[in-house]
Amino acid sequence: MTDPKVRKPVRKAVFPVAGLGTRFLPATKAIPKELLPVVDRPLIQYAVDEAREAGIEEFVFVTGRGKTAIVEHFDTAYELEATMTGRGKSLEPLDPTRIQPGNLVTVRQQVPLGLGHAVWCARAVIGDEPFAIFLPDELMYGSPGCMAQMVEAYNEVGGNLVSVLEVPIEEVSSYGVIAPGESNGALTEVKGLVEKPKVADAPSNKIVSGRYILQPEIMGLLETQGKGAGGEIQLTDSMAKLIGVQPFHAVTFAGKRFDCGSKVGFVEATLAIALDREDIGSEVREIAKKLLG
Repeated sequence: MTDPKVRKPVRKAVFPVAGLGTRFLPATKAIPKELLPVVDRPLIQYAVDEAREAGIEEFVFVTGRGKTAIVEHFDTAYELEATMTGRGKSLEPLDPTRIQPGNLVTVRQQVPLGLGHAVWCARAVIGDEPFAIFLPDELMYGSPGCMAQMVEAYNEVGGNLVSVLEVPIEEVSSYGVIAPGESNGALTEVKGLVEKPKVADAPSNKIVSGRYILQPEIMGLLETQGKGAGGEIQLTDSMAKLIGVQPFHAVTFAGKRFDCGSKVGFVEATLAIALDREDIGSEVREIAKKLLG
């Protein structure tokens, strides 16, 4: 195994944000789904904040047509800042939106060929370094964040990692599921990956949940990866080929996951995070009691 002292750190992260967000129409007709706010923070901001906490320095957004507003969100808004400063307002709410010049890169996914293809589109920026992947639809809520927990595990075991959550076994057919090996606390060896198995065939109830740390060799596999389920290039298919070749582990996230790709999950995330906020939590709780009363 590679000496931890010479293991390359995880400095780069890929954010696949080219989707059309059709499940949220008409809200997403002109606004990217990733900019829909959960309370007062866009969905993409939660993922970027989580990445920063984990030590990520370079952010690669895989975008599509009509998604330029995502980049604008992380740009400097001179008129806004000048107006706020002139009115004596604090610029602190804008601090999370600041990314150092040169540390945000966008690449285009011209055709919707799936997650594996989106990740492959970032190959030139990733180069020969390990990298993280964030699916912004999956809002991972907790402290320390999901990726910080994964980076800690990566520094221990290296190789490839996925975040997993345990769900009721009857729900596994909607997700990618790991075949587990030995476990040590939150860390589980991955022996196999199955995409959307039948309940009877599921190797476990541990589902892959939108966060990855992968070695750069995955790009070479994606290069020649044929279309899989749904006629798309599946990231899971290429990841499975690394099992047994490189170390592969799952980290069970000690926190909450909200599926913001669905309307119900989005509402759940908004309520849960609002209730957890010190500034508005008590008021939101009273509103919820009235509505439910």
